[in-house]
Amino acid sequence: MISVRTALDHLLDLVSPLAVEHVPLAEAFGRVLAKDVAARREQPPFAASTMDGYAVNKAEVELHAMFKVIGESAAGHRFDGRVGPGQAVRIFTGAPVPDGASFVVIQEDVDRKGNLITILDQPGGDNIRPAGGDFKIGDIIAAPKRLSSADIALLASMNVPQVPVRRKPDIALISTGDELVMPGETPGPGQIIASNTFGLKALLEDCGASVRILPIARDQKPALEAAFNFAKGADLVVTIGGASVGDHDLVAQVAQDLGMEQSFYKVAMRPGKPLMGGRMGTAAMIGLPGNPVSAMVCGHVFLKPVVERMLGLPDGTTFKTAPLREPLSKNGPREHYMRAVLTPDGIAACENQDSALLSVLAEANVLLLRPPHDPARDTGATVTYLTL
Repeated sequence: MISVRTALDHLLDLVSPLAVEHVPLAEAFGRVLAKDVAARREQPPFAASTMDGYAVNKAEVELHAMFKVIGESAAGHRFDGRVGPGQAVRIFTGAPVPDGASFVVIQEDVDRKGNLITILDQPGGDNIRPAGGDFKIGDIIAAPKRLSSADIALLASMNVPQVPVRRKPDIALISTGDELVMPGETPGPGQIIASNTFGLKALLEDCGASVRILPIARDQKPALEAAFNFAKGADLVVTIGGASVGDHDLVAQVAQDLGMEQSFYKVAMRPGKPLMGGRMGTAAMIGLPGNPVSAMVCGHVFLKPVVERMLGLPDGTTFKTAPLREPLSKNGPREHYMRAVLTPDGIAACENQDSALLSVLAEANVLLLRPPHDPARDTGATVTYLTL
């Protein structure tokens, strides 16, 4: 068995950033920016008023000063003339400040009679947003970056209609086992629902991948061969179950018969020991254990960083620390990822760590990491965790 870190390094070596494609801005949310993008205009493109009021020359602004109103500037309808001495232009929020003006007196500070205004209160700031105050032509959004809704708004303001992004990884999910049926079907005696497939699909899509759920592969070589054939063209093939060494665990054998170059098998972790990695032609392959929690934990620990590598992102896995709310007994020889609940008061491992219990995984919000042979820990001891 190899360590979790070594296994992850092997898996990351199997993949590389995918090709760049250009998508319309309206379809870029959540995608990963692949190249730096530069602003094609400055924002605001002109000095703009931040308030409703009157645009005047700043040097003339003083209490009781009087100005003649010679026009109006509104958003989308600028005043084309020039503001001269003793003159003012009625201006509205967001409107261009006319030439010759350098100050906006807010409307609450003036008295207007016909076309004459008088400043009645001592003005404060100039109430003008300078041109290019937000960004200038050539300012960039740096790649790589997963684009948020705020990024999309910024790109639109920069006048960028097409965005260079990484192609979404095409991932084929293959659940294996005679005991499995799809949700909505009626299980026969001794059968269960294929839950892992859907949990992993959600996890991988949340990471930014495009995921195909293939038909369940039964525990027969022809069925597994057909499943791998359906997976052709994928960037990553993920099998679930059948990776152990029992009489019905045929994934490794069939994959090798089809030309898989195995990178490793078995990891010193709990849950998730029977993990396999390798390459099938141009696709990377990862064989996950069949226990539901084992598969999902391996999804967080291994699949997520692999997808991030394919998207050109750095590994976003972040381990944090917190004090224990309850004591822990000593750990065994494998790295243990315990389902746990983090609260403002600290962290506590869930009582039952059976790797078949998805209800416990749904209750947990973190994985508490125990190093191999970690001694017993008392309440208050600092431990490491990974957010789910």
